[in-house]
Order: sequence, then C-alpha cells, then structure tokens
Amino acid sequence: MNKSIEVEPMTRLEGHGKIAIFLDDKGNVADAFYQIVEFRGYETFVRGMPIEEVPRTVSTICGVCRAVHHTASTKASDGVYGVEPTETAKKIRELFLCAHQVEDHAAILYALGLPDFVVGPEADPAERNIVGVVKKVGAEVVKTILKKRFAAVKVLEMLGGKPIHPVAGLPGGWSKRITEEERKDIEELGKEMVELGKITLQVFEDVVLKNEKYLEMITSDQYRVVVNYMGTVKDGCINYYDGIQTVINTKGEVIDQFTADKYLDHVSERVVPWSYVKMTYLKKLGWKGFVEGEETSLYSVGPLARCNIAPPSTPLAKEAYDVMYDTLKEKPTHFILAYHWARAIELLNAAERIVELAQDKEITSPDVRAELGEVKGEGVGIIEAPRGTLIHHYKTDDKGIVTEANMIVATTHNHAPINLAIKKAAQHFIKNGVVDDKLLNYVEIAYRPYDICQACASHVLPGRDSLEVIIYDSDGEVVRVLRNF
Repeated sequence: MNKSIEVEPMTRLEGHGKIAIFLDDKGNVADAFYQIVEFRGYETFVRGMPIEEVPRTVSTICGVCRAVHHTASTKASDGVYGVEPTETAKKIRELFLCAHQVEDHAAILYALGLPDFVVGPEADPAERNIVGVVKKVGAEVVKTILKKRFAAVKVLEMLGGKPIHPVAGLPGGWSKRITEEERKDIEELGKEMVELGKITLQVFEDVVLKNEKYLEMITSDQYRVVVNYMGTVKDGCINYYDGIQTVINTKGEVIDQFTADKYLDHVSERVVPWSYVKMTYLKKLGWKGFVEGEETSLYSVGPLARCNIAPPSTPLAKEAYDVMYDTLKEKPTHFILAYHWARAIELLNAAERIVELAQDKEITSPDVRAELGEVKGEGVGIIEAPRGTLIHHYKTDDKGIVTEANMIVATTHNHAPINLAIKKAAQHFIKNGVVDDKLLNYVEIAYRPYDICQACASHVLPGRDSLEVIIYDSDGEVVRVLRNF
C-alpha cells in the first residue's frame, strides 16, 4: 500500500504548489501538508531601490494581483516620507482598488471556484474548468459576464496608466487626475459592474443554493475550519482601502484592533521547514500549532473573514449579505465554501462603491498629490486585496533608498488554515487506502475557497519553478545537492 499521496500540480489556482498526504498502516490519512515550492525573492530584490520606484516594481510580483501590490506599496511610501495623501488621491486609490476587486473576484469565481459546482465536483477534469462552465451556462451568458468584467479592466487602465502593471501611484498621492469626461465614463462602467455583481449572485443562487446536495456540502463538517478572522473596518463596515485592522475570535467577539504601523505588535510570522512561505498567527495568543477551535492562535483573511467581521457598506451587497447569514444560520460562519458566496457579495459591494466614488465630484479635483516632507525612513501600507489583508513594510536610509522590506500577503495569513482545511477534507474522503481522481478533487475543493496566490506569497524572483536535485549513493547517503536558486 502507498504510504503517501502527492497532488502536484495543484489545479485552478495561481502559482505552483503541491499537497502531500501521508497514510497510516490502515490506509487512512495521518497527516497532510500544503507546500509552496516557489522561492522567495522580492523582499531582497527591492533593497537598494528608491522608494518611489518600488510600487511600480512590486506590481510585477503577480500579473493577477498587480493593482493591490501597487496600492499597498504606494501607501507604505507615504509613510516613508511622512506625508498624508490628499482626499482626492485617497478616493482615486480606493476607486482603483475597488475596480481590481471586481475584476479579480469575477475571474476567480468563474474560472477557479465555480467549475466545481457548475460542472460538478466529480466531472471529468477535462470538463471541470472554464470551458465546462461556458458549455453549462451558455456562451451568450459568458460573453455578457466577460464584457461587464472588462469594464473593471478599463477603469484599471484609465487610472493606473497600464492595464497590467500600473505606474500611477506616487508617495503622497497619484500621478494622474480624473477628468470630468473620465468620471462620467467610470460612473457608467461602474453601473455595468453592478449588473455583473447581480448576475453573479443570481448564478450562485441558481447553480449552488438551489441544489440541495451542494448546500449540504457547503454546510458540512469536512469543509468547516474554526479559526479567528482579520480584516479592515471603517465606520462599522468592510473597507478595502483604509480603516482599522480588526480581529474577531471564533465566537465573533472583537479581540484585537490595530493600525498599520503597529502590525508587528499583533501579527507574527513563523518559518516551517517544508514550505518557502511563512505562517502567521496572533502574537498575543502565541504559536499553538495547527489547531482549530476556541484555543487557536490562527486566523483567516479574505472575503468570508471580512464578512464575518463587518457588513458591506452598500445597499444591494448588504441585502445579499443578510441572505447569506440567514441561510448559513451561524455568524461568524466557519464553513469555508462560503468564501465563494462572500466573494460574489464583495464583487457587488465593490461595484456599488465604484459608482458612489464616481458620483463624487471632488474626485475630479486637480489636487491629487501632497507635498513631500523629509524622509522619515519607514512606512507600512495595509489594504484589503481580493484574497485578504495585504501588508507592505519598508525601511529606508535618509535618501529614501530601501534597506529592508517585508510583505505579508493573504496566502501567508491563510497558510495555516489552508493546511487545516486540506487535512480535514483528506481525512474525510480518503479511507482504507482507497483514492481516485474524484476523491482528490474533493480534497482540492478545500483550498480553492481561499483563492490561493502562491506567486504573491513567495514573491517569486527567478520567474521559473525552483528545483532542488538531491543525489544519494547506494547506501542512501546524500552525496550532492543541486539547486537553481
């Protein structure tokens, strides 16, 4: 009997990783690990750069997540110069970030998450993908979805200067103002995005919620991970650009709050020997290992975490939010498949917020950048990426040249809970050594809600897979180790 199972490559996610499952003598799961096998790089890569160049550089960490790295890094650069951006600049940044939320959530839902429901968790892998989704829901519906999603891409390009790797963020503000004509265009594009949010929630209701089997799966114990939650709150609601970092425990009680500059007093990172990405935990609770429940020091971030902490700020999204919690009958909810539902709600929330911001005439003010002060030498920028809380932290010399950098991304925050989720699913579905592709997909379903981005978590520098070759002699002794990193 095989004593281990490897899922490599992991499918429908960004980056490269693998799942290692270890069986006991009876063929049941003894342990399981989620391993990120890419090599860390960007925290070293940006050292020696002028801080104003860093936002444009870190946007290349990931072609999908480019706008959030750009925004968090730009916020951190404000701190390095000790400058408060103008109100117009803040609104443009938030608008830019909300457009990214819409674009990213739509891509993740339709291409990575929903195929398990639209096509079916046990469907042929050749069909269980975006192509299968098109066949199931119809080409015309998908064309409509893509057209309305492209509205978000147009806003990103308009504001960021480029559709993929933005360049407009500057310490103290933004390099490009919005004209009145552009404001009107953004307002109309925002309305298209609101329609996309409505369509997405309707698809989720028709395909998932009206299917008793799927609803049972969403609320099943094998997909329930009980941890704490962290997200950004402003005026009692979810906010993607600015606010107070808020942590609730497994019962929904607020147990911690902090501002960006104090994050090191509240969050700790821990190195593990089997992954290139660290794991985070709540510092005041201390590292307690891979445990869930009331005593855990682990926490999750992302759409469901944010919804567990606070409601969305816009009316249509708030209605959908109330329906979700009425259906799941627990708050906070620990059913991880509800991340997909929360993602659809946030898509609508971000779209509605785009319309609100575009209707604010102040957003066309030419006052898009504050004067820089003297270099303070340190800055921290925290925003809410689609996947969850993103932290960029830089230290510089007196000329603003980066000397140290730290980046904690959503997949790092979620790294330990993802391991718990994979192990729990594996223990449920793999019994007595019986395993096949269908059962392994049920295990993979446990990580997809977290919308993993392994390139972001490891900040890949080489641009290729890291490879280690270990050569053993006939006695099993290591004689040579070769690496491309």
